[in-house]
Amino acid sequence: MKQEILIIRNTPRENPGIITDVLKEYNIKFQIIDFDHTTSIFSIENHLALIVLGGPESANDMSQKMLCELDLIRKAVKSNRPYLGICLGLQTLVKAMGGNVIKCHTKEVGFRDPDNQFFKINLTPEGRNDKLFYNLPDELMVFQLHGETVIITPQVKLLATGNYCQHQIIRFGKNAYGIQSHFELTEELLESWIKEDNDLQELDAEQLRSDFRSIESEYQKTGRQLFLNFLILSGLVK
Repeated sequence: MKQEILIIRNTPRENPGIITDVLKEYNIKFQIIDFDHTTSIFSIENHLALIVLGGPESANDMSQKMLCELDLIRKAVKSNRPYLGICLGLQTLVKAMGGNVIKCHTKEVGFRDPDNQFFKINLTPEGRNDKLFYNLPDELMVFQLHGETVIITPQVKLLATGNYCQHQIIRFGKNAYGIQSHFELTEELLESWIKEDNDLQELDAEQLRSDFRSIESEYQKTGRQLFLNFLILSGLVK
C-alpha cells in the first residue's frame, strides 16, 4: 500500500509551493499528478490524503477531465480521506458534494482589494474552534486569484469569510477543507504567475513584488502553520 499524499496539479504553473517544503521537512512522501483528460485515477484507497491545487478551469465545466476530478474528490471525501482544496480545489470540493459554483460579484486578484487595502479574511466562530487554525490569529492576510466563488450547502461549515467573496475557508465533514486563497505562495510561484496569468498581467508587476516582500515573513509563517495544522489534524504528523 502506498503511504503517500496525492497532489493534483490542474495546470503546470500551479505548483504546491510551501506545501512541498513542509512535506519534505516532515519526511512525508507525496506524488504530484498533472491532471488532464488522459488521467485515470479511479481510487484514493492507496493514498493517505488528497490535495487539489488551483487552475484556470471552472468546477462547472462538463469536460471529461473535470467530471473525473469531481468523482475522485467525492470518493475521497466519502471514504474519510483527509482532503485539502486550494482555490479551484475549494470550488471542486463544494461542487462534488452538492453545492454550486458561481461568478464572483467582484473578482479577487492579487494582494489588494478594490479599495487598495490588503485582502484579509476573518475566522467565524466555527473557524475559531477548528484545529486547522491552531496558533493562528482570527484575521489572516491572503493572496487571491479567482473569478468564481461558491454557494455552500447546510452540510458545509463556513470557517472564514471575506469582504467581497464571502466563502473563503470551508469544511465538509470532519477533515475535508477548502481554502479559496493561495496560502502556498512563494516568491518563485509569484514570479511564474506574474509571467503567465492573464489577470495578474493586468496589475503592476513591481507593486505585486513589493507587496509580497512587505508581508512575506508573516505570510509564509501563516502558510506553513496552516498546512502543518492540516497534517496534524489528519493524523499525518504527530
